[in-house]
Amino acid sequence: MAAQACLWSLFVSLLTLALALAPLASANSEGDALYTFRRSLSDPDNVLQSWDPTLVNPCTWFHISCNQDNRVTRVDLGNSNLSGHLVPELGKLENLQYLELYNNNIEGTIPPELGNLKNLISLDLYNNNISGIIPPSLGLLKSLVFLRLNNNKLTGPIPRVLVGVRSLKVVDVSSNNLCGTIPMGGPFEHIPLNNFENNPRLEGPELLGLANYDTNCY
Repeated sequence: MAAQACLWSLFVSLLTLALALAPLASANSEGDALYTFRRSLSDPDNVLQSWDPTLVNPCTWFHISCNQDNRVTRVDLGNSNLSGHLVPELGKLENLQYLELYNNNIEGTIPPELGNLKNLISLDLYNNNISGIIPPSLGLLKSLVFLRLNNNKLTGPIPRVLVGVRSLKVVDVSSNNLCGTIPMGGPFEHIPLNNFENNPRLEGPELLGLANYDTNCY
């Protein structure tokens, strides 16, 4: 019985330690993800100088906000003169609510892994040089309110799955090279048409009979 009691006490102690270390492990993985992003960027103004991967978590880094559990909720890097590209690892920031990367010189594509950010409220990538398609995985972002991708080099259709994101209030994909037709229904019923302008290959709203919706318009 004494041996069993000793083993039980040891088990409880190890479990308590594991639970205590779990937030640190999560914070470290978020720091690793953000540091991977930093390494993909050119930062001539040293705005990322505080992003030190040796710290316990990234919550002390400039331009990063965290919740009370030291989980990253905001990345604020708008107007930061950054170039480079987005990385799939950003999809590991499970508590992220705001990804603000507007007015930079970021190139490359939007990683489909951003569809893992189930708590994301605002995705602001406007005024960059981002190319490729709008990933259909963004339709998984059921908390998304602001989707601003205007003034980039995006191609392909506007994913119709975005109609199912009922929380959307603002969608701006103007000044790209999108094609197909503008989805209608759901939140798109209240998005001004000028938020779709300056896409030479984008046709009128699908339900107005102006064009057939074509998902093969790459």
